[in-house]
Amino acid sequence: MEAAMDLMRRMPPSLSQNALSSLLALLPEHSPELLSRVDQPLQVANDAYSGKDFLLCDYNRDGDSYRSPWSNKYYPPLEDGAQPSTDLRKLEVEANDIFAIYRDQYYEGGISSVYMWEPDEGEGFASCFLIKKGQGRRGFLQQGVWDAIHVVEVGAEDEGTAHYCLTSTVMLSMTTSDKPSGTFKLSGSITRQMAADMLVADGHLSNMGRMIEEMESKLRNALDQVYFGKTREMVFTLRQPIGVLTSTSATGQSLQKSIVNDMHR
Repeated sequence: MEAAMDLMRRMPPSLSQNALSSLLALLPEHSPELLSRVDQPLQVANDAYSGKDFLLCDYNRDGDSYRSPWSNKYYPPLEDGAQPSTDLRKLEVEANDIFAIYRDQYYEGGISSVYMWEPDEGEGFASCFLIKKGQGRRGFLQQGVWDAIHVVEVGAEDEGTAHYCLTSTVMLSMTTSDKPSGTFKLSGSITRQMAADMLVADGHLSNMGRMIEEMESKLRNALDQVYFGKTREMVFTLRQPIGVLTSTSATGQSLQKSIVNDMHR
């Protein structure tokens, strides 16, 4: 099992679904654990009752069916599927409406879904906030996909405060194409955690929203520095483009010496 998880951590998101399917065939006895521990690029389904799209993940799955946050119905239909309590369902509906506004403001479109459930043991509740944003051809960009998964565990209220634990995963895949540089594919994922004790009087949705907003800002900065920054550094180390040649760079000095030698011949 540890070897399987180690393999999945090194697998690019664009190939994770095929890799997971192969592991499930090789290790059927570990299927429940693999499905719950491995983050996959989010899939989309349509809620025929509400006419809206929703995202599929392990947190809204029961068997082979998935619950829509819009109508609270399972697709394919499931008679005895797990359902949140009445109070939690009301909070879930409100969270989906608010998170849709957040998605439009920060992502300018895409698909979002929020799911809530009671834990098997203990008090409190848990929630999962999902966002998927795809981008078609635009300039050099051929295709790009951003999948964000935010899982928040909320502890029982104690003297007006509650403990919030957030685990966030972002998966990014993009393909660019340009005649001078050819086709370039970049994909990867990053996971971070944060925890905080916050006043319940401010509202659970407000508290969770602030944590997710702060975490997404950190993840975007980390992706920019790790994936784009390091890739740019490696490419420029191997081959410095003419636009960045200077008299102090190694390539620039070599080119300068070559020109001077040719002039003295």
